Amino acid sequence: MLLTSFILFAVTAFLGICMAGIREAHRRNPPAWLTMSHGLPAAAGLTLLLYATFAFGVPGLAIAALILFLIAAGGGATLNLVYQQRGQLLPRWLMYLHLLLAVSGFVLLAIDVFA
Repeated sequence: MLLTSFILFAVTAFLGICMAGIREAHRRNPPAWLTMSHGLPAAAGLTLLLYATFAFGVPGLAIAALILFLIAAGGGATLNLVYQQRGQLLPRWLMYLHLLLAVSGFVLLAIDVFA
């Protein structure tokens, strides 16, 4: 389950990098279809990681990754619902905070999966 969750987050990370590139290069928000394509595997990976944690138990680094992903999900929801849906430009500081939390969680999960 951790490997599947990791793969889902890898897809999420790739799409997130694409979205950050659009925001930085073009100074506009990424299209809604891309944000939804980013959020869907993120939600699936987070749900699977939550299930594995509560149903079977996971190592400590995976729990730390889960916490970081949960906080990052809150930031992603804020970026989407407060800014994207209202047509406001995504604030760079929040976008980079979301990215930092998610990448940190991704690295911790990768260590747990591949170590």
